[in-house]
Amino acid sequence: MAETLIHVERLLVMTLLLQLIGLGFAVVVDPYIQKKQKRSMLIIIVLVISLIFQNLLGYWLDDRGNSPLMRTVVGIYGYTVRPAILGVFFYIVGTEVKGRLLWGMIALNGLIHMTALFSGICFRITPYNHFVRGPLGYSCHMVSALLLLNLVYVTFKEYSRHKVIETWIPVSNAGLIVVAVLMDTFTGHQEYPISFLTVAVVTSCVFYYIWLHLQFVRRHEQDLMAAQRIQIMMSQIKPHFLYNTLSTIQALCRIEPEKAFDTTGKLGAYLRQNIDAIGEADLIPLSRELEHTRIYAEIEMIRFPNIKVEYHIMDWNVRVPPLSIQPIVENAIRHGVRVRKSGLVVVTVEKKDDRHVITVRDNGKGFDTSSLEEAGKEHIGIRNVRERIERMAKGEMTIESRPGEGTCVVITLPVFGQEET
Repeated sequence: MAETLIHVERLLVMTLLLQLIGLGFAVVVDPYIQKKQKRSMLIIIVLVISLIFQNLLGYWLDDRGNSPLMRTVVGIYGYTVRPAILGVFFYIVGTEVKGRLLWGMIALNGLIHMTALFSGICFRITPYNHFVRGPLGYSCHMVSALLLLNLVYVTFKEYSRHKVIETWIPVSNAGLIVVAVLMDTFTGHQEYPISFLTVAVVTSCVFYYIWLHLQFVRRHEQDLMAAQRIQIMMSQIKPHFLYNTLSTIQALCRIEPEKAFDTTGKLGAYLRQNIDAIGEADLIPLSRELEHTRIYAEIEMIRFPNIKVEYHIMDWNVRVPPLSIQPIVENAIRHGVRVRKSGLVVVTVEKKDDRHVITVRDNGKGFDTSSLEEAGKEHIGIRNVRERIERMAKGEMTIESRPGEGTCVVITLPVFGQEET
């Protein structure tokens, strides 16, 4: 039985060390973690590895019972490095902390435990190798508790505004450490080579690394969305559309000044709404998107009197991604109905069961939809619309078309999650 226990203990030590070594390698090669957080993670990993060896050496000295001084030094190191590890965790969270106060507490804790070399006020090892706790024997526990409480506080203060479940990862780590300390205190951890606290700290390192990646993913998604919004705006403000519209306004200035004035206002509204779309990270009311679509269509109908755009709106209680319907209508006009003697684009919005259905149908020249499946063939504007509908609104978009028979684009959005407008 004793031999089996020894094998289990060795396996535990090997598992913890391999886990930390692998984590250290992952941190070093990870190109996405910030330098400050990477440096902090590596410092923690080194300190935790030293804590594992401190546990093993302390256990061995306790069993041998022939060096009270060495056991005292090893104990001082263990009680000093534990709060230091918690202090470095603050830099992982990335919050602003008062460094002097933080490390002042950690240094004071170390000084208190160093008194064990000449006094028993904190703890002492008797000549018979017995551990005796003094009046200040729980200073490490108290300092660590203050650090943990402060860590939880600043974590919630910094990240609770995001309202994401990942915030509970660092908070759970704090709870895990508290439970481990209680288990060490009341179960007699001296009987085991590795304390529960050391195991909890190793686990916390892994969880914090996962948490760092979740934060990176969130920041990366936000950056992608911002870049995509800029790309969408730039893809919508096409030079040839501006040139043609300005040429139309110039021509109207001589023959129909009032119409030229009205068209200039519509062009300004169109450009302003495209620029406003850069700052839109959420769904917008259907009415706003349709207003933008209407302004664009009216500008095009001035240039092409042979086209007409109709709207059949039976469901206004819909929120859509910005610049989602307008690009589809634009494609229908530019690539479909311009060539028709009587070009028609019909926008229909209705509710079917548990879905909002938005349909844009035209009687244009149509195309072979199989070409969309070829890599790089789908228009960048349509591809952006499809991606944002799927990601932002959890919906889907389908395109049906045949050469000579027109095109039908259908957007379906779930009713669940749509806010009342």
